[in-house]
Order: sequence, then C-alpha cells, then structure tokens
Amino acid sequence: FEPLKTTLKAWLPVLSWLPRYRLKWLQMDLLAGLTVGLTTVPQALAYAEVAELPVQFGLYSSFMGGFIYTLLGTSKDVTLGPTAIMSLLCASVVGGEPHRAALLSLLCGLIQAGMAILRLGFLLDFISYPVIKGFTCAAAVTIGFSQVKNILGIQGVPREFVWEVYYTFYKIPESRVGDVVLGLLCLLLLVMLTYMKSSLGSEDDSTSSRAARKLVWTVATMRNALVVSAASLVAFSWDAFGHHVFTLTGKTTQGLPPFQPPPTSDTTANGTVVSFGEIVKGFGGGLAVIPFMGLLESIAIAKAFGKCNDYRINANQELLAIGVTNVMGSFVSAYPVTGSFGRTAVNSQTGVCTPAGGIVTSIIVLLSLAFLMPAFYYIPKASLAAVIICAVAPMVDYRVVAKMWRIHKLDLLPFCVTFLMSFWEVQYGIIGGVAVSGVLLLYSTARPQIKVSDQGLLVMELGSGLSFPATEYLSHVIHTQALQVSPPRSVVLDCHHVSVIDYTVVSELRDLLRQFKLREVQFIFSGVQVSLR
Repeated sequence: FEPLKTTLKAWLPVLSWLPRYRLKWLQMDLLAGLTVGLTTVPQALAYAEVAELPVQFGLYSSFMGGFIYTLLGTSKDVTLGPTAIMSLLCASVVGGEPHRAALLSLLCGLIQAGMAILRLGFLLDFISYPVIKGFTCAAAVTIGFSQVKNILGIQGVPREFVWEVYYTFYKIPESRVGDVVLGLLCLLLLVMLTYMKSSLGSEDDSTSSRAARKLVWTVATMRNALVVSAASLVAFSWDAFGHHVFTLTGKTTQGLPPFQPPPTSDTTANGTVVSFGEIVKGFGGGLAVIPFMGLLESIAIAKAFGKCNDYRINANQELLAIGVTNVMGSFVSAYPVTGSFGRTAVNSQTGVCTPAGGIVTSIIVLLSLAFLMPAFYYIPKASLAAVIICAVAPMVDYRVVAKMWRIHKLDLLPFCVTFLMSFWEVQYGIIGGVAVSGVLLLYSTARPQIKVSDQGLLVMELGSGLSFPATEYLSHVIHTQALQVSPPRSVVLDCHHVSVIDYTVVSELRDLLRQFKLREVQFIFSGVQVSLR
C-alpha cells in the first residue's frame, strides 16, 4: 500500500497536510480567506469589464479555483481567479462573448492539464524574462488606458488600442462630471490607502501602536471593497433623489450560474450557426498563448512566495491544478483564470497556513452571487475603473529597461518587440517576443565565443559547447587565421569549457585535421574532457 499512498499524495497534495491540520491553522485560514474574499469580489467585477463580459462573469470565474486548488495545489499562498492579464487576453480572443469565453476556458484547461500529465512544464523555460516584462508592461498600459473612458463616463470608444487612444481624447468634451469627480476621488483614496499600507513601520512596539498599525493594515488591505462600497452608497443616494449623475454597472443576473458544459457551437444574431471548428479557428493563436501565460503567471507567483515562506512547489502539479480549475470553471460559465499576485500577497500577509483558505474565499464569492447581485446595480463604473488602474499600475516596471541596458543590451530587443507588438494584438506580442528570443538564442549557439591569442602558435579558447550551428563559424575562424595566412600556422584548440559536441562538429574537425596535415602544420586539442574523448 505504500507505493499507492505515495502516488495519491503526489496527485492529491491535500492528503499531505490535512491529517495534521490544527485548530490554530483553521483560525488563520478563516481570517485570510475572509480578507482575500473581500478583495476578490470588487476585483472580479472590475476584471469582467476588462474581459468585456457582464460583471457577474467575473464572480463566476472566482470561486471554482478555491475548491480545486485546495485539493491539488502545492502552495499555501496562491489564489486562483481572474486577473488583469488573463481578462485582457480573453477580451482579445472572444470579443466579449460569454459562451465562447467558457469554451475557451475548457480548451485552455485541457491543454494545461495535458501538459501537466505529460510533464511539459519545461516548455515555459523558453519564454524569457524580457518577453514577460515587455508583455506585462504593455498589458498594464493597455488595461489602464482602457479604463480612462469609464473614469470620464464616455461611450462608443473602440477596443483597438490606437483608436481607443484617439477616440478617448476626441470625446473628452462628452465627459460626465459626476463620473470624473467620483473616479478621481476613488483613485485618490486607493493611492492613499496603498501608500499608508506600504509606509507602516514597526518602530514603536507599544500595544496601542500595534493596534493602530493593525487597523490601518486591515483598512488598507480591504481598500477595494471599502472604496467600491462607499462609491455605491453615494450613487444609490443620488439615484434615490432622482439625480442620475453616474454611469452605473446596471442590472446583473442574480444567483448561482447553472452547472452545464459550455456550448460547442454558437448562433449569431442573424441565425447563422457557427460550428465548433469555426469557433476554435477563430480563437487562433490565443489558444496557444492563453494557456502558456496562465501557467507562467501562476507558477512564477507560486515560486516567488515559496521562496519567501520557505517551501517548494511542484511545477507540474501546479499545471494540473490550474488546468482542472479551468476545465471545471467552464461548467459554471467562467473564463480562463490563473494565479493572482495581488490576492496571493494579501493571502500570505494575512498569515494563511494551508490552501484551505481558498475555500472561505470561494464561499464569500458564492454568497455574493446568491444575495448581493441586486446591490451591484449601483456600483459606478468609475469606481471599478479606479480599482483596475491601481491594480495594474505596479506592473509598469520602467526600471527594468535600465537594468537590461546595464546587464545585457540585446535583451532590450525582445522586450521592445513584445512591448510594441502587444499594442497591436497581445498574443502577437508574446509570439513575436518569443521568436526574437529564439533567434538570439540560436545566434549565440551559432557564434560561440572564440578567444584567440598568439603564443608562438595560435591558441583558440572556446567559451562554450559546440553544436552543428557553430560548425561553419569555427571552421571560418580557423581557416582565416591559420590556414589562409602565409606561412600556415599551427593551432591549439583549448576545449576545457566544451562539455558537449555533436556528429557534425566531429566531422568538421576531422576535415580540419586533414587540411592541417596537408599543409604540414599541427592542429592540437587541449583540455578535452574525458566524456568527449
């Protein structure tokens, strides 16, 4: 039974921590789950706007992750749900069609779960850091600017970024004063509360000081819920007196979503039936980009918090947890989700002990769906826009450009390609950045560093391994500097850095040896490792 027990624990990590669960852990998990839940609800409503879906679909996407991740996740801190980046990608692929968003979630989940079962997590290593930063910076700018129209209260702005910028400025005279004032006030409050939280010190350890810091931290952590609630109360008050000065979220569907598989076909407004194949074809490159970005975002978050809190995660198990969450989420009309950095940080800082905190968060979301949907009618769109802008602003990391310039200037090339192309179509930005990174990687393989020194004979020190793309370059250097000069010169090839060669290289070296012999000069190998002899 021991091998079976080990296998079950590997596939169901809950079996590792549940038998030793303690009452103290329950208290901390309840507190963390409640705190994250109060953060999740307003963010989910706001991210649905980014995904161009009715606001209830943000909540539909927010509760399945807590239940699934408790069973399958390997990080105590990670919370799964809608994020700014996944919402933007979803909007770019499905164009605000809820049925297709659920089908996209199903297909992405199957791809992610399949990658986990086949242990293909290593493929994420081919998305370089400059590509990730270029994409996240562009996504933050795109998402943030897309909310300016909601702050201004203007309508009829297209989604394409260039036209969105043009028409936002063009329609400024149509701005609604109520939305502008409320939106700016919400932004100011959110920024102040964020600053207060980051400025909390620990110089004074008195009881009163600790209580004050705890109160400030609690208020600042729940700032999204508090600001949205206050804005909704203001909007309700004005509306009750007949003054419709704010753009409201409007009528939403109350109650839990039906549990049913997503439709595999669709019908357009004119009655045309769109088949499953045509829908998948319409998803295009997004069907490759979205699963990868979901995995990348969540695993990066899990690894970061694992290092901070001294535990290790299983990357392939994380893939499985995200994949199953997206598959099951599609049955409740969810769109693709992943790990959220902001909510994971709140979870960790609140002192969560196990993934069970996610169950509490999910219950809060379900209660909101069951009982609070009528109240969401009065949420001003300007307040949700303020929440989104404050959430994505830290993603614009301008300092990374200076770091890349200082460390490795070529990294700026995939960064800039990804950043600029993402304003055209976000998935094209990622594909373009990965392609440029691949070309740079291949170029470094095809042009290995060769240090040449003259010590009576030529000493050529290879800086890395040799593989077939480097064959022509190595042969060219040796020919031009040793065989094509008069008289021909002997060469010592220093191979002490070389650990791998292939058949093409061996064949070329054999030919070089023959040519050196014909010219009656020596070609000597030095420092060859035992494994290559």
